[in-house]
Amino acid sequence: MQRLLPPPAGEITVADACRHSRVRLPSGRPWVAVCMVASIDGSTALDGASAGLSSDVDREMMLTLRRLADVIIVGAGTVRAEGYGPPKKHGQRIGVVSHSGNVDHTSELFAGGAGFLILPEDAPATPIESVRAGIGEIDLAAALLQLPGAPDVVQAEGGPSLNGALASADLVDEMNITTSPQVVGGDGARITKGSPATSRRFDLVQLCEDSGFLFSRYIRRRQD
Repeated sequence: MQRLLPPPAGEITVADACRHSRVRLPSGRPWVAVCMVASIDGSTALDGASAGLSSDVDREMMLTLRRLADVIIVGAGTVRAEGYGPPKKHGQRIGVVSHSGNVDHTSELFAGGAGFLILPEDAPATPIESVRAGIGEIDLAAALLQLPGAPDVVQAEGGPSLNGALASADLVDEMNITTSPQVVGGDGARITKGSPATSRRFDLVQLCEDSGFLFSRYIRRRQD
């Protein structure tokens, strides 16, 4: 792949493209990095899944970023649509965000102990290990402070509703976005969905290209 920004431009490996400092914040919560792919016209899905928007390099990018994270969080709908299984990184956990806890607890993700649930406090009882925060709606800020293993870096992998909830609570520190060189039409959701109109300023810190795919990294601009 080619790095376009920052200079000097030139060939770069995926590993080098993913390597930068991520640390637990002074507030005590983990660093949250969103990782998503979207078409030129903004859709995050083609025929109901992201696979048709992706490429071999995009998949390598996501897996490399995963290895740099301590915990993955992802919405229950995305787990079902994308067929999530246990992570390849030894000891890594995947937190599945759900309001009801209605997931297949016999699936490989949960049966092997890699998966856990992130639920509201008043969600129904479940045999799956759970982090609970908030009444009716999940308090994601509180949930992040309760994640098993006290992670420094959390990768959020959608779907758009989870991204929207994180963004509206100002919990997103990093955005890793692959722009797929396709116009797909349809009514696929944007990268964030369901959050109120807001403005969170991010700085573009890296831009790479491979076969028409653009790989951008944005870091949240903060005053503190």
